[in-house]
Amino acid sequence: MQENSAAPPDQRGVPAAPPVAQRARFAAGVVRFALDAAWQVGRDRWRGVPLHGEVPLAARGVSTKDGTMSLELMEAPAEAVESPQAGAQMVRQAYKLVVDLMKPKPWVYWTDLLVGAALGWGTLLIGASAHGWLAVACFIVSALALYRASHFIHELTHLKAGSVPNFEAGWNVVIGVPLLLPSFFYVGVHHLHHARSRYGTAEDPEYLPLAHRSPFSVVVFLIAAALLPVALIGRFLILAPLSLLHRTLRELTVTRASALAINPAFRRRWPTGQDLVNFHRQEIAATAWAFVLAGLLLTHIIPWHGFFYAVGIAATVGFVNQIRTAAAHLFENEGGEMTIEQQLLDSVNVPGNPLITTLWAPVGLRFHALHHLLPGLPYHSLGAAHRRLLAELPADSPYRQTVVSGLWPTLVQLFRSSARSGGAAPMPAGTP
Repeated sequence: MQENSAAPPDQRGVPAAPPVAQRARFAAGVVRFALDAAWQVGRDRWRGVPLHGEVPLAARGVSTKDGTMSLELMEAPAEAVESPQAGAQMVRQAYKLVVDLMKPKPWVYWTDLLVGAALGWGTLLIGASAHGWLAVACFIVSALALYRASHFIHELTHLKAGSVPNFEAGWNVVIGVPLLLPSFFYVGVHHLHHARSRYGTAEDPEYLPLAHRSPFSVVVFLIAAALLPVALIGRFLILAPLSLLHRTLRELTVTRASALAINPAFRRRWPTGQDLVNFHRQEIAATAWAFVLAGLLLTHIIPWHGFFYAVGIAATVGFVNQIRTAAAHLFENEGGEMTIEQQLLDSVNVPGNPLITTLWAPVGLRFHALHHLLPGLPYHSLGAAHRRLLAELPADSPYRQTVVSGLWPTLVQLFRSSARSGGAAPMPAGTP
């Protein structure tokens, strides 16, 4: 029998081409691809379009462990390119102008923290047993002092290890554990808010497109923060011990109830290494303190009216901080990746009156846009750095557009944007 040289039909019954024809067709395809690629490259080079190895680079500002700002160049999406290396140039220019201000002063940190803690706890104890105007005055002073002292949790995430020796441990002793707000809620979480590829996206723990939500949603966002002390009590008095008995509950406690985040879609990753050790130590300390407080209340050593007085102060701290948060950014991004300039313009500087503005935006947070530009700047240098940048940067620098006159105009703009949008922004993926 004569051997059939044709290839067997394929599964659809169509006879396959002989091997020689297949090889010829493949070779022709390779040649055609090469010619087409050469034509496109020549055309693009003539038009000035960069090749793959010369793609426009966006600068990723990375806050390093030494407290400075490093520049990591990466391939930028076509729609996100400002101009070749524009973001990197802007950060470099700002850094060179303030490089002498980058070193933190330990004595400033410790003095500020200890004075604030002493004033806050002292006036709380006096006010809890006082009446009338004295109780009201102590309430206000205690809330403002503890509000300021609590914001050093933000500095902890940016300080180089050892630059202010034992500061995290000291902060946890005088503020973090007593407020049931240990530093693990922010350390290991907040840096994601500064990651260029995550800022303003569903992976950012501290961002919501509030400008595209309804005004009612913004109001709820602000008021809900007053429930923070109740949530923290439940976190350590109930969830922490029960989670040790159930694996799924433990997973939820660590990933969903162990981060200061406004994005309900955010899931914290499990800490590792020394961070895990610190997490366990702080959780044990806060849980023990929660049970001590419960015991003191049940035995009437601490009167209930004093407890509610303290909870009211903590709720005020949470509420004022939420107002500050709403004024820190424009919150106009709807989830897409943003360039450095876009992130800067979405952030706000409120220099204001130093004596008044620092009451609601303490520890340098009134210069929030500057902080996002150079996260390594210590809080006590932000005012001087801001004035220097305004004096030295070009007149057309985007940085100048971040300055607003006060808290009220920023909140008004947020509510106006919210009203115009009609609450059209979707919740981040994964939101319950």
